[in-house]
Amino acid sequence: MSLHFEVLSTSGRARRGRLTTPHGVVETPAFMPVGTLGAVKGITPQELSAAGASIMLSNLYHLALRPGVDVVERLGGLHAFTGWSGPILTDSGGFQVFSLEGLRKVDDDGVSFRSHLDGSPLRFTPEGVVDLQSRLGVDVAMILDECPPWPIDRGRAEASWRRTLAWARRAREAWKGDHGGGVFGIVQGSVFPDLRQRAAQELSQLDFDGYAIGGVSVGEPDADRRSIVEWTAPALPDDKPRYLMGVGYPEDILHAVRQGVDLFDCVLPARNARHGVLFTREGVLKIRNARYKDDPRPVDPGCGCPCCGHPWGVPRAFLHHLSRSGELTAAVLATLHNLRFYLDFLGDIRQCISLGTDPWPGIPGDRTHESDTIRLDNAGLPGSGTLPLAERAAHAGRHGHLLLPADRPDAQASEGVAAGGGGLEEG
Repeated sequence: MSLHFEVLSTSGRARRGRLTTPHGVVETPAFMPVGTLGAVKGITPQELSAAGASIMLSNLYHLALRPGVDVVERLGGLHAFTGWSGPILTDSGGFQVFSLEGLRKVDDDGVSFRSHLDGSPLRFTPEGVVDLQSRLGVDVAMILDECPPWPIDRGRAEASWRRTLAWARRAREAWKGDHGGGVFGIVQGSVFPDLRQRAAQELSQLDFDGYAIGGVSVGEPDADRRSIVEWTAPALPDDKPRYLMGVGYPEDILHAVRQGVDLFDCVLPARNARHGVLFTREGVLKIRNARYKDDPRPVDPGCGCPCCGHPWGVPRAFLHHLSRSGELTAAVLATLHNLRFYLDFLGDIRQCISLGTDPWPGIPGDRTHESDTIRLDNAGLPGSGTLPLAERAAHAGRHGHLLLPADRPDAQASEGVAAGGGGLEEG
């Protein structure tokens, strides 16, 4: 079967949708955990499903280098190979065009890479990329695109956009969908609104199964990143899923949802977890800090992940001890927690849209420095009044919080905390 997408309800531009794929249903808006090589680091497929994930993202460039598409195909495709039975979306390697600038050469026919592992050559063309993803048996394939750097002048941005559009036409013609699933086009154009809107219009005429907003979170200012989403999302077809590539801060996800975006991915939850940075309903928690050495509380009392939940949850002091000691279990527990935070967060968003409310009138909201959190007003929820959002959500029949980290992890660059996607480090 191919992909089927339906919008179930709306709140402003925000959409509550359902994406049906050959390997299952994805309720949207949805967050896709990143398993670059077919697995989120330290997390089994069973744990990923238990956390609430319905779809996983992998990367064609990395899988083509190791173990190779031939190997995966012989072993029954990416689902059988990885043990993940739900939907899979594969990135085409377009981000590596940006991140591996010193190891690739771009021409109008495609991209020639030198492997970052051993220097061996790898050639990607628009036709070849969709064929490789079809052979992997993925549910959503992405076209090959040229992700331009930042900063960039208009002339280079336009040339890059035109190349991506030409590649999109070739990929659309080449896509056969022999194993089911669908293929998404990618809108480029950097920070230039007319290029973005023209790209959206041209790609819409090619009738892709979905559309992605690419070339964001590559170093541009926050205001430009959000403007790109505001220009582009409304210009894409209403009846197709919209995917914002590589943007993962909760406040940015909320902003994009309000513009009508349906799908998100980022390495942020897993990568920051490996550096001891955890997202909680009360703000960001840096578990390696000395203040948690004797802290008996769970990381987040409102979370049901294995790290926090009764009866097997552990105190912050134990996670602090493991993290400071370099124990692998710390990264596993922190990753399970961050993934659960993100997946619950998107679940809360879906619930609010289903209720027909706009829970985010102040996004991006003012930071409440006294409590180190951002509290999101949702006056439209039944029984809201002055109650915290957790209690308001409970009135609606679902327990949860919509509190955002006020202390963004990228402020801790000296601690090695990642701010977004990367070209080499796997999710």
